[in-house]
Amino acid sequence: MDSIFFEYPKLLYLEFLLLPMIGIYLYRELRRKNPSLVVSSAAPYRFKGNPLHKILRHTPFVMRCIAVAAIIVAIARPRSSSMFEKIDSEGIDIVLAMDISTSMLARDFEPDRIGASKDIAIQFIAERPTDRIGVVVFAGESFTQAPLTTDRSTLINLMKEVECGIIEDGTAIGNGLANAVARLKDSPAKSRVIILLTDGVNNRGEIAPQMAIEIAKTYGIRVYTIGVGAMGEAPYPMMTPYGVKEMMVKVEIDEALLKQIATETGGEYFRATDNTKLLEIYRQINDMEKSKTTVDSFPLYKEEFLRFGLIALVALFVELIVRLFGARRIV
Repeated sequence: MDSIFFEYPKLLYLEFLLLPMIGIYLYRELRRKNPSLVVSSAAPYRFKGNPLHKILRHTPFVMRCIAVAAIIVAIARPRSSSMFEKIDSEGIDIVLAMDISTSMLARDFEPDRIGASKDIAIQFIAERPTDRIGVVVFAGESFTQAPLTTDRSTLINLMKEVECGIIEDGTAIGNGLANAVARLKDSPAKSRVIILLTDGVNNRGEIAPQMAIEIAKTYGIRVYTIGVGAMGEAPYPMMTPYGVKEMMVKVEIDEALLKQIATETGGEYFRATDNTKLLEIYRQINDMEKSKTTVDSFPLYKEEFLRFGLIALVALFVELIVRLFGARRIV
C-alpha cells in the first residue's frame, strides 16, 4: 500500500495564511452597505431573492481559498512510496573471459566466432539482472574490458566494443584465467564464477595455465570452460594477392586443458560447434548458476504535486468564470 509524505513539510504552515484571508473577507462582508433609493413605491423594484445568486456571490472567494491551499500543498512536494518488502533474488559474481585472438575470426559461426560469442554473451548478461558481471579479454596478453558491475547498459556497450586484433595476437589462456581470478578474488559474494571461452591452444603468456588453476582453486572460484570451433576444419578469411578469400584451416582446441581447468575448479567443460550449441551452453550455465539471497526491495517514489496543481488550476478557472458570468449578474 502506498503512503504519502512531504519533502518540505514545514511549508504546510503556510496554510495558516488562509485564516487572515477569511477574516478580511468576513470583515468586508459585515461592513458592506446595501445601496438604497427613495421612491413612491418599491413594488416594481422588489427583489424576491434568489439562493443561486447568494451562492455565486461567495463562490469566487471559496475557489481562491481552495487554489491557495492546493498550491501550498504542491510546493511542499507531496510524494508517495511503496512499503518495503522482502523479496527473493538470485545473484552471483561472474567474469566472462573471452579469447579475442585472430583465430576467432573463423566463419564456422555466424557471422564469425567472435561475433557469435559477443552476441550470445550479451544475451546472457541481459538475462541475469541481479548479478554482478565483468568482462576480461585475452589473446597474447590479457586485460579487463569491464570490472564487476550491475550496470547492464554500460556492460553491454563495452562487450560490443570487443574486437580481434586490439592486443598482441596469440592465446594466453593462463593470463586470461589469472586476470579473471584477480577480478573475483576480493569479491564478498558466496558464489564466484568464471566462464572462459577460447578456440585455441595456450601458446603465449607469462602465467602457465596450471598456475592459474591453482590460484582459482585457492580462492574457491568455479570455472566453466567453452571450446569454440567446428569439428575438423573451418573457413577462415585470409589475405591473398587477389584480396580476402576464405581458406579452410584446421580447428585446434586444447580440450584436455579446458577439461582440466573445469574439473579441478568444480566447473564443467562444453564444446560449441555452432551458434545454436553455444546458446544452449550459456543457457545451461544460466540454469546451473543460481544462488538465492533475500534482499530488501527498494522503495519506488512517485511525485504527487501534479494533482494538487491541477486542483489549484481548476479552482482559479472556476473563480474566473463565476466572476465573469455569474457573480455580477443581477437575477
